Amino acid sequence: MAVGAARIVYVGHATVLVDMNGVRLMTDPLLRPRLLHLRRVGKVRAQVLRGLDAVLISHLHFDHLDIPSLQRLGRDVPIVVPRGAGGLVKRRGFSSVTELEIGEKLQVGALAIRATPALHDAARTPFGGRAKPMGYVIEGSCSVYFAGDTDVFDGMASLGLIDIALVPIWGWGPSLGPGHLSPRAAAETVRMVGASTAIPIHWGTYFPLQAAVRGKPAFLESPAEEFEAHMRKIAPDVEVRVLRPGEETVV
Repeated sequence: MAVGAARIVYVGHATVLVDMNGVRLMTDPLLRPRLLHLRRVGKVRAQVLRGLDAVLISHLHFDHLDIPSLQRLGRDVPIVVPRGAGGLVKRRGFSSVTELEIGEKLQVGALAIRATPALHDAARTPFGGRAKPMGYVIEGSCSVYFAGDTDVFDGMASLGLIDIALVPIWGWGPSLGPGHLSPRAAAETVRMVGASTAIPIHWGTYFPLQAAVRGKPAFLESPAEEFEAHMRKIAPDVEVRVLRPGEETVV
């Protein structure tokens, strides 16, 4: 990999490996073949889970803060969480947990990690507490924006210089609830943050078992196609790289 390049591995759902400037970060690890009524498409390659320098958690929902997936990474892996979520993770035996407020920064090796706003539900229902959701801007030889789960919010255009946008475009079912970006809203987000490269995430990974009784559900493929179509109209100068779960690219 060239000096100054960023290697991006779309592990699946909101889980992305960002390998840049000698530092390996993973976002919102969800690694299980099953989560409640959901099934995963494909397997997670073990090699992408090794040698992590930190894990970034965006919010408390079970498909983003998944304790069994964190345990698979090891209880000594450094974990960054929103303010108020640290106790939940520490009680599960993890030894290195850092809480961040929106706007705060943390240095991990050669990379600076800045917590950014997100517009999404804050609760871990039914009794798991609350913590304000957030995204992250990772700054090194280039800048990577991981949006977490969010809808469009005021200030998106003020996040700073963004080279690569890891932007959620869907979820795990046939429809989207509040606090999520649709393919069109995701394209608008990429335009607002001024990214030069867009990689869609949070799609094509999990599906309810009952949705597959008649074959592969359309929502495992169509969101990325819709996102590309909207990008051609809304931000035609931005390079779009569509990765399916397990695929990677170097930017």
